[in-house]
Amino acid sequence: MKTEAALLVQTGTPLILTEIEIPALKPGQVLVEITYSGVCGTQVMEWRGDKGEDKWVPHCLGHEGTGVVLETGSAVTKVKADDKVVLSWIKGTGIEAGGAVYAWDGRKVNAGGVTTFQRHAVVSENRLTVLPGNLPMDVAVLLGCAAPTGMGAIYNVLKAQPGDAVAVFGTGGIGLNALMAAVLVGAMPVIGIDPNPTRRALAKIYGATHVIDPSEIDVIGEIKKIVPQGVDLAVESSGVAAVMEQAINATRQQGGRAVVIGNAKHGDILSLNPSVFNQGKSLLGTWGGDSVPDRDYGRFARLLSSGRFPVRDLLSKPYSLEEADQALQDLASGKIGRPLIEMSLRRSG
Repeated sequence: MKTEAALLVQTGTPLILTEIEIPALKPGQVLVEITYSGVCGTQVMEWRGDKGEDKWVPHCLGHEGTGVVLETGSAVTKVKADDKVVLSWIKGTGIEAGGAVYAWDGRKVNAGGVTTFQRHAVVSENRLTVLPGNLPMDVAVLLGCAAPTGMGAIYNVLKAQPGDAVAVFGTGGIGLNALMAAVLVGAMPVIGIDPNPTRRALAKIYGATHVIDPSEIDVIGEIKKIVPQGVDLAVESSGVAAVMEQAINATRQQGGRAVVIGNAKHGDILSLNPSVFNQGKSLLGTWGGDSVPDRDYGRFARLLSSGRFPVRDLLSKPYSLEEADQALQDLASGKIGRPLIEMSLRRSG
């Protein structure tokens, strides 16, 4: 069986839309017909070569999506044929079956445990979760990365409480999910920081009490005007080393905590004054918001479907698979918060 995929063949060059041959399923692998794929800043970094040398090209892309199970390999018990599923890079229960290797014009095409820039994908059982509740499959794409990473940073890592002062540095898809989670838990104030006016506007829609344009104003000074002692909690989702430093500097002494979500470019260095630690501040890391799919995705789905926020507005007007390059370009330029690729669409002309 063949399927169509948008492949990364060389960093810094356009993706190639082509047919690839799907391999036989190994134990623990599942064949999924992709319905929607999300697009994350991680794919932008891979595409541009920001993560350094890519030793795996040509390879498939994408780590978040929704789809329908077509077939399961031996030993798979978590999902069955016809199940609607969320695909996520965050590992849950089930078999870790490793990545698939596809065939393309006599060449091997590598893939990780989950890829989504294609119409059909071989996925490791532990990267699948049965679609929770009645969440629409387009919105459910957020469960693949943005929601568990952003919401998990607030709930699982920082363990925010009502009344906590929260600052979110970078209000793209992940940052907005963190901001929503802070609002839902009763944080006050909730400050969104982003140089992009569209993202700042979205931050206000999603409940930010204040927004700051870091290109126009001193961020730390402005935060201190709002919360003189500094915020209790900060989330960094920009991937910029200097912003990571700002995030911890924005927190209060004796207990302020900042978590870094954003991926910095290969070779970037974070410099900190060690005194921040003597002041009793903590700088934390996280792997997907410390989320556990089988424990957390149902809860996050209920929050996304609560009606409190227009969550569909987080996602772009759908792109076709043929437009995957454009989706990456638009995300990189900040035109949109979270691109959505709909596999049923075909580019006209």
